Amino acid sequence: MHTVAVLALDSVVPFDLATPMEVFGRTRLPDGRPGYRVVVCAATPTVTTGAFSIAVPYGLDVLADADTVVVPGVADPAAAAPAAVLDALRTAAANGARIASICGGAFTLAATGLLDGHRATTHWVATGRLAARHPRVRVDPDVLYVDNGQFLTSAGAAAGLDLCLHLVRRDHGAAVAADAARLSVMPLERAGGQAQFITHEPPAPDGATLEPLLAWMRDNTGRELTLADIARHAGLSTRTLNRRFRDQTGTTPLRWLHRVRVHQAQHLLETTTHPVDRVAGQVGFGSTTAFRDRFKRITGTSPQAYRRSFRGV
Repeated sequence: MHTVAVLALDSVVPFDLATPMEVFGRTRLPDGRPGYRVVVCAATPTVTTGAFSIAVPYGLDVLADADTVVVPGVADPAAAAPAAVLDALRTAAANGARIASICGGAFTLAATGLLDGHRATTHWVATGRLAARHPRVRVDPDVLYVDNGQFLTSAGAAAGLDLCLHLVRRDHGAAVAADAARLSVMPLERAGGQAQFITHEPPAPDGATLEPLLAWMRDNTGRELTLADIARHAGLSTRTLNRRFRDQTGTTPLRWLHRVRVHQAQHLLETTTHPVDRVAGQVGFGSTTAFRDRFKRITGTSPQAYRRSFRGV
């Protein structure tokens, strides 16, 4: 069974620690078997969280045999991690473990040197400090998470949930990840490239938001929708629509629509044998070439390669 080792450092952020335990611990395969074995480890038998302390059942030695290692953040992300912790993470990486950090855990992972030359992220308030402290890491302050294959990093709080669900999807496919998302009461739609920090307009006097429009767009992805069509349905000018979309979703209406279409295509590629051109048409792309290009831009791989990786998992 796939073992996930969650590393608890002193002053660990409780939310960051609980996130992988909840997501991976509750993941179930279609036959009901657990998808993961989750263990918590630390350099010391007891770890503080600020508000309380926890007894940790495993030492750093379990990292050497883990399939996935998760590094949560700590209260002071810039505090130096013990040398034994950094060595254990390097050994885990050398043994082929996938290592993911949540929020300020990126500082610990970067201190190992494993992120050098890679793109990475952390909570938006700390991205400047991460870049200054580790200039060989390419810090992206605008995304929810970054997947480099073996090494992954995420922004703060809920972005850790997004990252964990992304890993479940990588390991077991969309259906299992969707079930895990439902148990976490989370949407399985937030792509890693979505903006971290989104400002929201004050609610309109009638309490209206973009949610009814977003639901309509999800239900009509198979149609050819232009910006003018969307604005007309919303009863807004295209300029006002673009402004509200950026304020409330961090992106434009058409980019948001493309992302939803690609997510729907991922589901079809995983659960059907439909040819790629049929999938493209079903989710609203008028051209298979345009579909392939957009799919690769959003997922980092081609529809065919995605299907080979996830179909039948």
